[in-house]
Amino acid sequence: MKVLIACEMSGIIREAFKARGHDAWSCDLMDTEIQGQHIKDDVLNHLDEEWDLMIAHPVCTFLCRNRAKLNKEQNIKPDTTLFMALLNSDIPRICVENPVPSKLAQLPKYDQIIQPYHYGHDHSKKTCLWLKNLPKLQPTKVVELTYVTTKNGHRYTKGWYNTPRNSIARSRTFKGIAEAMAEQWG
Repeated sequence: MKVLIACEMSGIIREAFKARGHDAWSCDLMDTEIQGQHIKDDVLNHLDEEWDLMIAHPVCTFLCRNRAKLNKEQNIKPDTTLFMALLNSDIPRICVENPVPSKLAQLPKYDQIIQPYHYGHDHSKKTCLWLKNLPKLQPTKVVELTYVTTKNGHRYTKGWYNTPRNSIARSRTFKGIAEAMAEQWG
């Protein structure tokens, strides 16, 4: 199968599909972290290259619910152009993933919410999936969450507490989720 992983610089999902024999490519404006089949370009220039499956991760900064209050204060209207272009592309099977969206973004209703702890990771991170001609992703390894409480009383899952606090580190797809996608959709 010819697989496009849109807006992925990490290479994690690409490599999970490649390990199962698929012709998998990542595409992002940034270089890939794991060397492999990577297109450094705007993904919109590559949607018509006869892909069988696309898993897309459009930038969520202004689309997500956690940013809604700040968007309103700063009078920012979320730009859904990339998200909708990916979701509405002519690729036969599509998954677009993003955090829970803000109402201001006016995105269509998602099909499923997944959590990293359903796929073997001690993390909680609600991730919405918009699916086209794909079944819902089934959990593969449910783990019990462990928590860390800071001195000021904030409570985090242990995994997030130990993750660097930058957008790149926090946006990487969890390997267990990538493996489940490749196994169930590949």
